[in-house]
Amino acid sequence: MNNEKLNMQIADSDSLFTPLQHLNLMDDFLFDVTTVDLEACRIIIELSLGIRIREIRWKEGQKVVHNIPGRRGIRMDFYVEGADGKVFDVEMQKRNRGNIPKRTRYYQGLIDAPLLKSGEEGFDNLKPAYIVVICGFDLYHAGKYRYTFRNLCEEVPGLRLGDECTKIILNTKGSNEDEVEQSLVDFLHYIAKSDDESVPEGCDERLVHLHNKIKKIKSSEQMEVTYMKMEERDRQIREDGIKEGRQEGRKEGLFCLIKKKLEKGKTIEEIADALEEEVPVIEALIEEMEN
Repeated sequence: MNNEKLNMQIADSDSLFTPLQHLNLMDDFLFDVTTVDLEACRIIIELSLGIRIREIRWKEGQKVVHNIPGRRGIRMDFYVEGADGKVFDVEMQKRNRGNIPKRTRYYQGLIDAPLLKSGEEGFDNLKPAYIVVICGFDLYHAGKYRYTFRNLCEEVPGLRLGDECTKIILNTKGSNEDEVEQSLVDFLHYIAKSDDESVPEGCDERLVHLHNKIKKIKSSEQMEVTYMKMEERDRQIREDGIKEGRQEGRKEGLFCLIKKKLEKGKTIEEIADALEEEVPVIEALIEEMEN
């Protein structure tokens, strides 16, 4: 199927479709395909944390799904390891679903578990971990671009637990420009609106490099085909779900009506006539109700 035909099908069936060229880094598809590139991952980590990293590599080979038997599995947006052993998990969260603090707690456990060999008693293999969640909203309503969390002692001010796990919540809608590096502000603004106008003149060269990678993705005909096919698949899944829900809702309604008419002493034939259904359909529904 060619691009134009597929695009027209999606546009006709789903008015919410956003062309690839109009996606922002906050959108799942663009973030996913961008962070297949390790260099893009490195730039995102550096700009998020205000640091420089010499080298990173995939942890467990790629973006992974951690799935512990009998437990909930999760998919990490990207999970990499630095040359010094530090691990970085970066997540993108467009909408506030109210679960970010506890999600980061769960992520920490999943990151740490594979680092210890089975039966190992020491914990020296647990390297420093950074969990970064980039949000398109201000989770804590304090106007900060960056919220950094480390475990602290309540009784002794400034005393850290020392577990070497840092959790960073980034906010694209911050307002404390004077308190953070300009490179972070520019990066978070670019996350929310990933176009030429959002790359200020004289901004950090890493942001320019990241933007060039994203422009290449958006101009790729093959990537556009992949994106449109995924959108079409997701649209079909949504439509199938809505259709199934409507069918289930209609069935529940029929159950109610049949029950009331049976209580009034109506025969199956009378009920079928009243509901404009075939007698075998009503018989099957009554049997389902009884079961």
